[in-house]
Amino acid sequence: MMPAPVFRFAPSPNGFLHLGHALSALVNFDMARAAHGRLLLRIEDIDTTRCRPEFEAAILDDLTWLGVRWDGDVRRQSEHGDDYQGVIDRLKAEDLLYCSFETRSDIARLGEQGPWPRDPDGTPLAPGRRRPWPLPLASPRPGRAGAWRLDMEQAIARTGVLTFSETGSGGETGTIMAKPQVWGDVVLSGKHFPGSYHVAVVVDDALQGVTHVVRGCDLFWATSIHRLLQALLGLRVPTYHHHRLLLDAAGRKLSKSTRATALRELRAQGVTPDDIRRLIEQA
Repeated sequence: MMPAPVFRFAPSPNGFLHLGHALSALVNFDMARAAHGRLLLRIEDIDTTRCRPEFEAAILDDLTWLGVRWDGDVRRQSEHGDDYQGVIDRLKAEDLLYCSFETRSDIARLGEQGPWPRDPDGTPLAPGRRRPWPLPLASPRPGRAGAWRLDMEQAIARTGVLTFSETGSGGETGTIMAKPQVWGDVVLSGKHFPGSYHVAVVVDDALQGVTHVVRGCDLFWATSIHRLLQALLGLRVPTYHHHRLLLDAAGRKLSKSTRATALRELRAQGVTPDDIRRLIEQA
């Protein structure tokens, strides 16, 4: 008998949920129910500078009101730093990580000097382990902690060509060729927490037995990094499903940073869970 499929919804408690979150939560919930599977709730709170307990409480309240039910205990990433540190230590021991002292501002300035390679999000890439920086940027500075970057060239040489299975409606489907090289030498560990988003999400999905990762299509190409880490660490590869995004009047993805209307505000206006589903379908 095949084990039941396992889905997960994984919001960050750095603000209130909005319609975009509702879409993702409901897609996960509906797909899990249709597959007679389980839906897990994970709180991705590794950003200790922005995540707050009151936002987590609001997430649980909003999901309950929306009718989204999850199975088992909630996993909070902030409680599992040792799991991520173990992965970082392993990659360091295999000489796949190196310490970098460049800040985001340093990298942005390099991008302003002329044509410069950029990642899929439009951010200038760090030069990498084998391309020297100007000394004023590359040298350690008092009070600055280094970040641990993945040596992308060496990592790809070790894993070879990688693919993942995509079933979503936000773009390409079928067997997708992973392209981790487009992200350059990504940061996997910084000064605030032992593992970056990429490390934490891959480790959590494996430890929780997640079989289906369902999320917005803005994370489609981030899957290439996750696929690379899974190969390096010998982890099971889930099936991926990237759904459409909800956009505001300016054509931007709904987000907390653009102050998208929170579900709590809509609730206060008398909007019902059924209304939320209709709003999402019509958007």
